[in-house]
Amino acid sequence: MMRWGVRHLIRLAQWDNALACMALAGMALIPMIEMLLRPLHGKGIDNASVLVQHLGLMVAMMGAVAAERNGHLSSLGLGTLRADLQANLRSWGHAGAAMLSGMLCVASWNLVSSEMATGQTLSYGLPLWWVQSFLPFGFGLLSVKLAWRSLQAPVWRLFAALVYPVAGAVFALHMNLESLPLSLGALVLLALLFMGAPIFAVLGGLGLLLLGHEGLPLASMALSHYQITVNPSLPALPLFTLAGLVLAKTKASERLSQVFVAVMGDGPLGTVLAVALLCSCFTALTGGSGVTILALGGLLLPLLKASGYPEQRGMGLVTSASALGVLLAPSVPLIMFAIIARVPINTMFLAGLIPAVVMVFCLVIFGGYLPAFRSAHPSRAPEAAPRERGHLAATVWQAKWELLAPVVAIGSLVSGVTTPTESAALTAVYAVATQALAHRELNWDRLSECLSQTVQLIGGVMLIMGMALGLTNYLIDAGVPDVATDWVQSITQNKYVFLLALNVFLFFAGSLMEIYAAIVVLVPLLLPLAVSYGIDPVHFGIIFLANLEMGFLCPPAGMNIYFASAVFRKPLREVVASVWPAVVAIFVGTLLLSWLPVLVMGLPELMGSL
Repeated sequence: MMRWGVRHLIRLAQWDNALACMALAGMALIPMIEMLLRPLHGKGIDNASVLVQHLGLMVAMMGAVAAERNGHLSSLGLGTLRADLQANLRSWGHAGAAMLSGMLCVASWNLVSSEMATGQTLSYGLPLWWVQSFLPFGFGLLSVKLAWRSLQAPVWRLFAALVYPVAGAVFALHMNLESLPLSLGALVLLALLFMGAPIFAVLGGLGLLLLGHEGLPLASMALSHYQITVNPSLPALPLFTLAGLVLAKTKASERLSQVFVAVMGDGPLGTVLAVALLCSCFTALTGGSGVTILALGGLLLPLLKASGYPEQRGMGLVTSASALGVLLAPSVPLIMFAIIARVPINTMFLAGLIPAVVMVFCLVIFGGYLPAFRSAHPSRAPEAAPRERGHLAATVWQAKWELLAPVVAIGSLVSGVTTPTESAALTAVYAVATQALAHRELNWDRLSECLSQTVQLIGGVMLIMGMALGLTNYLIDAGVPDVATDWVQSITQNKYVFLLALNVFLFFAGSLMEIYAAIVVLVPLLLPLAVSYGIDPVHFGIIFLANLEMGFLCPPAGMNIYFASAVFRKPLREVVASVWPAVVAIFVGTLLLSWLPVLVMGLPELMGSL
């Protein structure tokens, strides 16, 4: 009885996670019901697309609260400092983040209160402001939770949870931010960042500081966050992520690896090619290269070693190849760029196909990962060929449902049969149905885990994206892109020199910034500059994302090296040493894509002419 009570208390304490998971389930089911009702009755659910978008708002805010409880909100970390010093600094970082979240709560409430007077409804008479109220509610919860985390003693935790959010709210309501020196505010925020404060709080604080200094309403920050969370294309992000995590949590990775090895051969050469292609494709499906390393790392490195491949080179291959799926559909960063740059998602999907192959080729050739020795396996007798063909057919048949997943995802969208949201919902339901019914590897507990991880991942990402967009909108209104364009063009008019400088800049930016923050902050600033040199937005997008692939492999923001260090149980310095040839190879690939636009634009133009 006691164990039952404890279990239910734990579940009760995770109500935010449960609410976000139910909203995510609704995002998947509503488009499916809509697709079924349209041909049968001529109409579907009233205002279904907008309803799904606002369920995305619930996923973002409640998922972020759940991510905070589990320590999954992105921060810079405190490196190798002493444990006691880390604890003290983190205490101050969380205290500052709690007050900043209190300010964001007030800014969000200002937005909601202004919408209450309009009387606008969402669907079936549901007032729009009811759903919008998840913005101040979510930021308020984050403020309380961050304050609670800032101290250890229960009494002091209760004190902090009461005082810090109120202090932030009072500061937002009554302090004159116009009189606050920008340099002082920026230094405080920078200090909080290095004290371990979550990145979203620092970005949001900087946006509020700049808006307040100009006398602009703080609600503009909340409006930017609201706009991006209810973007019509945004539901594709959590739904594709859910589909990928379902495949990662089952034995789909094992079945796919068997297919790739059977196709390429099980010698060193075939295994290397199979690993490079499999990691790239799996990252495109799962939406995160870190997930690929976690799902496949323990499987593929022993496979490489068994074929006679050196361990360190194998570790570098798995770690670096997992970053290359960013360019393959339905990659989450690819969708995110299309949303921010306002280009068709299906065009970005087509544009990424050939560059993805080019990057894999560059990794294997210029990264030095091709084996320079003969296979350790004895040559097979001629009569074994029929058995090999039979083995290939058997492995393909076993993985048929996984191999069809990209066809469902990409084919339904590119063909125009579905919208991006419907395509993502169809892919998520397809992944759940095949793994639960066809393979019987997905039970309710595992599905709940996938839903929970998805909402926490998307919640943390959306917080960063929303705050970054608010900051970017301010910079655009201030004319920063125009100033940057004039300055760069005064230095050089040569398109190829500009592309080289762009690649170098993006390389360093990718190693310092989280990928989603980089997309939201840098794309609106750099895209007008690239267009001024005659670079197509789609071409710029592939160059941008290819450079960010290198960021996955470079400290301090390169998450792949941290995941690899944990999965392979190797010191960080060994992982970094194993991937530096890959960084060079990927940079060569980005230069090829930059200077040969036909590699990027050829397929979209060909498909557009048909």
